[in-house]
Amino acid sequence: MEVSQARGFLAVAEELHFGRAAERLHTAQSALSRLIQQLEADLGAPLFERTTRSVALTPQGEALVEPARELVALAERSHEIVRRAAAGETGRLRVGFAGASVHHLVAELARGLRRERPGLVVDLQSAQFSHPGLERLREGTLDVLIGRWDFLPDGVDSLVISRERLLVALPSAHRLARRRQLAAADVANEPWIVLPGGSGATLSNRLQLLGMRGRFVPRVVQTVPDSATELLLVEAGVGLALTLSGVRDNHPAGAVTFLPLAADLGAVEVRLAWNGRSASPAVTAAIDTARRLFTAAS
Repeated sequence: MEVSQARGFLAVAEELHFGRAAERLHTAQSALSRLIQQLEADLGAPLFERTTRSVALTPQGEALVEPARELVALAERSHEIVRRAAAGETGRLRVGFAGASVHHLVAELARGLRRERPGLVVDLQSAQFSHPGLERLREGTLDVLIGRWDFLPDGVDSLVISRERLLVALPSAHRLARRRQLAAADVANEPWIVLPGGSGATLSNRLQLLGMRGRFVPRVVQTVPDSATELLLVEAGVGLALTLSGVRDNHPAGAVTFLPLAADLGAVEVRLAWNGRSASPAVTAAIDTARRLFTAAS
C-alpha cells in the first residue's frame, strides 16, 4: 500500500462517503474511486461495502485502518525529519579542538547549540592540533575545528571567536621572572620548548618572528605534544615557552611565571574553521550559533 493510497483509504473510511472524502482530499470523486479499486485489487480483498445510499467498511477494511494511519504518520514524520536535517536542527556535528586552552570556547559553543538546536548531537574530539586538524577538516572526518592559525589553506573558511595575548612562560625562579615584560633581546640566548608546528601554526610562526625581531634563531630543545606537558617542562627548568593567555587561564601551572612581550608580534585570533566547499546544514547551524555567541570577537 502506497502512502497516497493510505490517505485515500483513510479519508473514505472516516467520512464513509466518497464525495466528502474527495472534497477533503481536493481530488475528483472518480479518481478517488479508481484509487480505492486499485488498492482493493492490490490487496485482493474488498475494503468497503457500497450501496447507492451508504458506504461501510468490510472486516478487511476495519483491519486496515490502523496500519494505514501508521503509514501516513510515518510519511509525515519522514518529511519532518528531512526538513529538520536540512535546517541543521538534527544530525551530528563533529567539533575538533586542540586542548584545555580553548575548553571555555568549546563549552560555550556546545551550550549554545544545545539551547538553539537540541536535536543536534555535538561530538567533541580533542587533541586536534593545527595541521592534523586541518587535514581532517579537508578530508571530511571533522565538521568544524577550533584553533589558531596565521594562514588557512584554500577552501577552508573561518570565523574569529576570540582574541588572545602572546606570553612567555618561564620558571618562576628564572632570572627574568621579575620583569614586567620581556624584550626580544632578553630571550635571545634561551632554550625553547615548542608544540608541533605545521603550515599556518600560530605559535611556530610567532616564535620565528620573535627571533627575527631579536636577531636570533630560537634554540629549540624539545618538542612536546601539548601545552600541559610544555608547562611541566618549563617548571622543571628545561626551557622557556611562547604561549597564550588562554593557556595561562585554563591550564594549572605550578612555579611558572607568564610575562608579556614588548615586541608587537600581532594579534592572536582563535577561529572556528570549516570546509567551505562542503558545509553541511549542521555546520551552517554551528556557524550561525557561533556568530551570535562570539560577535564581540569578530
